[in-house]
Parts: sequence; structure tokens; C-alpha cells
Amino acid sequence: MNNRQVQIGILAMVATASLWSIAGLFIKVIDWNPYAIAGLRSFIASIVLLIYLRKPVFHLSFPQVAAAVANAATMLLFVIANKTTTAANAILLQYVAPILTAFIGAALLKERTRIEHWIAFAVVAAGMLIMFMDELGTGQMTGNMLALTSALTFSLYFVFMRMQKDGSPFESILLSHWITAGVCLFISFFLPMPHFTLKSTGTILVLGVIQIGFSSILFAVAIKRITAVSAILIAVIEPVFNPVWVFLVLHESPGLHSIIGGAVIVAAVTGVSIISTRRQSRRLKV
Repeated sequence: MNNRQVQIGILAMVATASLWSIAGLFIKVIDWNPYAIAGLRSFIASIVLLIYLRKPVFHLSFPQVAAAVANAATMLLFVIANKTTTAANAILLQYVAPILTAFIGAALLKERTRIEHWIAFAVVAAGMLIMFMDELGTGQMTGNMLALTSALTFSLYFVFMRMQKDGSPFESILLSHWITAGVCLFISFFLPMPHFTLKSTGTILVLGVIQIGFSSILFAVAIKRITAVSAILIAVIEPVFNPVWVFLVLHESPGLHSIIGGAVIVAAVTGVSIISTRRQSRRLKV
């Protein structure tokens, strides 16, 4: 893997995280139950992926299926966790995933976690705590445990996707959206039917096509080029973008804690990405 490919992977992962982050802003616009939103969003995203792939190849290998199940489980668990604990708790607990990825990746991928990664873990954790200092609560134990479980499935998703770095990880994402759409839309049949308006229809299209569809393609591009630990560390900038979008769209200024915490997280992720790129450059020169 040359240095340019690593840089492409880093930029693709940054773009992925930025698209993931618009979910909160757009979901607020739709007055639907969360299962209807998640199900229809994944269904639309699967159409985007089918158009991109044209002829998906399903060999149903262990990494392909495992990545699909892990991603579907993450999306489902996160939806439920947000209903049973505070949103801040759900986000913070899910981002225990980088540390889990370090250990799981070392065991299954033989990808070494460097000292800069461990330092970044600590700095990112501090930044997260600062960002959500005013929003953290005890929450419900069930919701907190679901959020922690989603951290495990999130880390497994990155690892199983990385296992396919020499193949095509796109099909795993497609399968995961079919699973999520099937489960969520089935559950939503037993809940109040969503009310379709021009605003809600346009919003769900943005969520399905751009927020999940395009980001799925970018993520598959990224995970083929950078390690699972590097990718999931970059992914933690997702909550940093949230107050930015709120400021740009709703003109609500972020609080001091959001600014400080976000700056700490961005600095940690930027630093570890630069170090990883330089390490790759030195390796290529040897």
C-alpha cells in the first residue's frame, strides 16, 4: 500500500464520518418512529449501493456475512439505546469501540496498535467527556448496556470489513442494509404509520442516499486502505461535526464544552493520522 493510497483512505474516512454526523440533524425533522426511519433509510441506501455495484458478488464467506451482521446489529442496537438511555450516553458508550478494535484487530488481523494510537485513545476519551459533560446522565442500565454492546458490534464491523481489504467489502454493507431494513420495517408495521409529507420524504431521501448510501461507499473505499484502528479512530470525529451542522443550518452556537472537546478530538485524530502517514512513508523508503 503506497502513501497516496493511505491518504485517500484517511480522506475517505473523514468524509464518511462527516456524512454519518448529519443523521441527528435530519432525523429531528421527521416525526416518525425510529424504526421506520432506520428501516426506510437502509432500504434506500441499499438501492444506492446496488446502482453503484451493478452486479454484487455474494460468496457468503465468514467476513462478508459477519461484517453484515455486525453493522446491522450496530444500527439496531444504537436505535434502541437512544430510546432507553440519554443520547449523550449512547454516543459516548458506543465510542469505547476504538479500544475494543485495538485488541480484536491485533488478534484477528495481526495489525499492530502503535503507541500513537494508545495516546490518541486517551486524548479522544478526554475530549468526549468534555463535549458531553453537561449532557451525561445515569440513564437506564439497559440502555447503557445496549450502547456498550453496540460498541462491540461496531468494532467487529470494522475488523470484519478490514478482513476483506483484498476483496470487495461493498457487498457486506449491502447485506447489512437489507437486514436492517427487513427488521426495522417489520417492527414499524406494529407502530403508528409514518406520515409522508414533502418535507419528510425529502429528508428520508437525504438520509438514505447521502447520509448512509454515499457514506457506505466511502467507508468501503477507506477500510481497504487504512487499518481498522486508524479508521475507527477517525470515525470518532463524527459527534464533533454535529454542533457544526447545527450552527450552519439552525444558527445555534455550540457551547464552550463542545468547542473545547471537539478541538481536543480533532487534534488527536489529526495527529495520529499524520504520524501514521509518515510511518507509512518511512516504511516505503526502506
